[in-house]
Amino acid sequence: MRVLLVAHNFLPAHTGGTEVYTLQLGQHLQRRGHDVQVFTAEKDVGLPDLTLREREHGGLPVTELINNLYYDDFRQTWDHPEIDPIFGAVLDRLQPDVVHFHHLLYLSVGCVEEAARRFLPVVFTLHDYWLQCARYGQRVHADESICHDIDTARCAECLAQFKFSQTRLERGTGRLLAGLHDKTGIDLGPAARRVSRSALKPSRQVPFDRARLDPVRVARRRAEVEQRSAELRERLQAAVHLFLSPSRFLRERMVEWGLPAERVRFLPTGVDLSAFQARPKTPSERLRVGFLGSLIPAKGAHVLLEAWGRLPAELRARARLVLHGPRRHHPRYLRELESAAARVGAELRGELRRDQVPGALAEVDLLVVPSVWYENSPLVIAEAMATGTPLVVSDIGGMAELVQEGRTGFRFATGDAADLARVLGELIADPGRLRALSMDGGIHRVEVDAERMEAVYFDAVDALRARRLAEDDAG
Repeated sequence: MRVLLVAHNFLPAHTGGTEVYTLQLGQHLQRRGHDVQVFTAEKDVGLPDLTLREREHGGLPVTELINNLYYDDFRQTWDHPEIDPIFGAVLDRLQPDVVHFHHLLYLSVGCVEEAARRFLPVVFTLHDYWLQCARYGQRVHADESICHDIDTARCAECLAQFKFSQTRLERGTGRLLAGLHDKTGIDLGPAARRVSRSALKPSRQVPFDRARLDPVRVARRRAEVEQRSAELRERLQAAVHLFLSPSRFLRERMVEWGLPAERVRFLPTGVDLSAFQARPKTPSERLRVGFLGSLIPAKGAHVLLEAWGRLPAELRARARLVLHGPRRHHPRYLRELESAAARVGAELRGELRRDQVPGALAEVDLLVVPSVWYENSPLVIAEAMATGTPLVVSDIGGMAELVQEGRTGFRFATGDAADLARVLGELIADPGRLRALSMDGGIHRVEVDAERMEAVYFDAVDALRARRLAEDDAG
């Protein structure tokens, strides 16, 4: 079978859970004898906008759409008519038997319709809440509070100050660099690329201030949000054979949003266990507490540092806290973390490469995942379980679903540093409780995922064939 996997970004530049899972699934489908290719997007101001380039990563051929975010309006962030025929031409060239979407950010809902228009079965894995939430798909407001309910008035205020496109100056600079590269082969883009890749990060947003909002702009954005939601539901339901959700929690939220329950299947994601199970724990006299994740407010590193500071000095002396994460996303927040880490005696280290994660987990006795948003199915939790690393997680969303209290780890009230300090204090005082954990969290190998996904693909192909035969008979 020829399989096309579609994701918003891909490795090696992007190492989030969606990207890593797409790679691992593709590799194991390939090992099962399938012809697998990847279609993705990348921002590169040194190249012309909406052009394609070919590359390879991890044994998978990759077609990359250059999307420099030269959007003229908010609608183009999810429905970009210029992208659709480009993707259609890729479909015509690759001739896949099934198209598996993992994310549409930086792409277009029309890509799904291009596949359906060619009578290709479409499967869509829901990795986050982007269909509901245009701001990073996290259901976190610009004021950093959780959106427990979808309220379009609240969405409009959140997005009214959201920078979703390049400025006129940024576009002009990018086009100048791309034109120079195209005509002369001279590439002056590296520095501009580094700047542009962070241009839309949270640190670049104007701090949320409701008093500064323009009521007319808010009203317009609310209408756009409502249109986005209604059209995404309608157009995706018409084109997608089956939606897959890695967590029950996310599935419930998507059904509440309006996807038909019978077409949203819970299918937990597997993990490549080989690199993790082969790394035994290194010894330590002190309990080693760790954090691995993005250093952005939604991931909650500040909650962990505050909790650490609440512990009595004698307990902190019996343990150590190390945080790993990329330092480029949110400079203001990073400065706050650095100051807090210095006050409480924690170590704030840099980003880990994918091949460094198993070794880092081997040096952690307790991993804390203090996210303050509805995480879906964090890859780091499955990887921690693969190394036998106990967990302390926020009692919310897919995290609470994955970690069984007293069996594979412990939970604390989301965003509550005092409650997290209580849990950490108890475990530092009595580390034997960690050794008593089972750590049998029911995680499975990504090889099993590939086998299950293969069955999903064949079912989608058969269902589409049967539907077309029925339509022909009716006609």
